[in-house]
Amino acid sequence: MHYLQHFGLTHSPLDKKAPALWDDGTLTDLKQRFGWLLESPGIGMLIGEPGVGKTAALRTICQTANPHRYKTIYLPETDFGRLDIYRALAIALGLQPSYRRSMLWRDIKQHILDMVDNKRLQPVWIIDEAQNLPPEFFRDFPAFLNFAFDSRDIITVWLVGHPGLDNLIHRAPYAALKSRVQASVRLEPTLDRERFRQLIEHAIEKAGCSHNLLSDSEPVKKLIFSSPIEVSARKKFSVAKYRKPALHMGTLHHKHDIALIYII
Repeated sequence: MHYLQHFGLTHSPLDKKAPALWDDGTLTDLKQRFGWLLESPGIGMLIGEPGVGKTAALRTICQTANPHRYKTIYLPETDFGRLDIYRALAIALGLQPSYRRSMLWRDIKQHILDMVDNKRLQPVWIIDEAQNLPPEFFRDFPAFLNFAFDSRDIITVWLVGHPGLDNLIHRAPYAALKSRVQASVRLEPTLDRERFRQLIEHAIEKAGCSHNLLSDSEPVKKLIFSSPIEVSARKKFSVAKYRKPALHMGTLHHKHDIALIYII
């Protein structure tokens, strides 16, 4: 990737694998609550519009958890029946999943108890796109979390989803589940242009460039009013533009801006 060498970058600034996330205070709050739920297991909710960085934030935080004390299980596919959800959990735990829900629950819960009591390993189950979970899952999940006459909380669960998830949890049929939610964090989109400029400048700096690359040209201004995912999508579109010499003197003002849009 010659553009990385041109700007002296170690990686694409807004790449999904970027090691350092920009924090305006929200991530600090999420880290704190994540730590609380490791020490006092329960349910956490991470809410936000598509593209605000919910999954990236939790992925980064999970990497700091001690792997000898916590086993992170990430479930991205949720638009299935409740039995499929528990079968996916069983497979992630290394179990042969039963097709009967009663046996499946028994096997999973016995395995979790063995992990916690004998191996001192606490499961952390992260369910992404949780707004797509079936209603039956929300209704009976509190029963699944009932260990030892409901005297023990031994699994941490994070439900990650769109704002509609928060509305769903507050419905009367799911009051039992709502009562178990111990932490709730909402990631807001960066709608302020100056804050988004700070985000991009942070990303460029963490990618290895110490000087300012942002110009005041119109294409760059348009980028500085987007979400990170929108910027990433526009980057792919801009690569196609970059490869058409006829456009070098057209929509984009100069090659610096073309390359800049390419890298971010």
